[in-house]
Amino acid sequence: MDRADSEFAFELRVCQWAERSWEPERADSAVLVARQLGTRRRRWDTVVIECDPAGLRRRAAFGPEALDSDLLHVVRHAPAEWSYYRDALPDPGYPWRYVREAIHAAADCDAVESRKRGNRIEIRRRHRYPDWARRIVAVENKPDLSASAARDLADQLERDVALGLADEVWVATASTDERVEPILLADLPSGAGVLTVDTDEGTAEAVWQPRSLDPSEPGTRVLDRPEDGRSAARFEYADPEWKAEKRRVIAERAYARGWRAYADTMRPDCRHFALERAESGVYPRCGAKEKTPTQSECRGGCPAFEPEPPAWRAEGWPIEGGPGSAIKRLLARRRRRRRPGLEE
Repeated sequence: MDRADSEFAFELRVCQWAERSWEPERADSAVLVARQLGTRRRRWDTVVIECDPAGLRRRAAFGPEALDSDLLHVVRHAPAEWSYYRDALPDPGYPWRYVREAIHAAADCDAVESRKRGNRIEIRRRHRYPDWARRIVAVENKPDLSASAARDLADQLERDVALGLADEVWVATASTDERVEPILLADLPSGAGVLTVDTDEGTAEAVWQPRSLDPSEPGTRVLDRPEDGRSAARFEYADPEWKAEKRRVIAERAYARGWRAYADTMRPDCRHFALERAESGVYPRCGAKEKTPTQSECRGGCPAFEPEPPAWRAEGWPIEGGPGSAIKRLLARRRRRRRPGLEE
């Protein structure tokens, strides 16, 4: 198996390590790992959710898909007894017609019950929505840290620490054989932790501990930071309510997506695509390129792309598909194992 020869391959190894070896703040926490999640302004490479195990199991009652902010507004505040929806739900801050649309969507996926009494829509909950996500840990992955990459990374991490949307902020980089890891010489904010990852062995070491952030306090969102060193930066405050809502949405997306959903945007139906086991885990492998392909490389326009031969799919065609469909089912099963309570 090759070393992580791209940021995507490195990212998968960080996710695999975190899923197996992350030590949460509370020993009784369950761990969910996802990738490429965040807000409209900022996307993190790896996200670790430390969960209340009982709450995580109760979350399964709402199904495997993510609940967006509109649906969360309904399911979190749905009453135990039938009530007129405008009496039961807090003012959303936007037109109520969008709330009605969310109620219909929530009822369609059995998250709430709804009925019409005269001209009034009444709702009641089917299940109480749990506060299942305890902590959110953000990890930025930079396998090779050049001087320019370090400068860009420092700015990103400073913004993450100032905003305080996550409970901890880390940067992960590939370990080297040097006595002092190069990343420790970079001018990074002291509030961010540093992980060095051995991609061959699938291990990681925390060489700098992060500062614990407090998402329940207001954060600072940096809007613009002039490069002349003299002009003042523009910023705004992020209130705790906004942060709490964004954290719930991020946790929901992590629950639905996980980190193994890469096959959904790649071509596992190519005859060269396979999953290969290494010391550090199981990863996609391109037999034509002899490496872990990136998502931009593994597509229908790839010069080496060859559809699976029909004979490979003959026994289960067209319902079960061929090896590519089997790979997707395997990854989906592994994702669901981390989410107790979901039916197979």
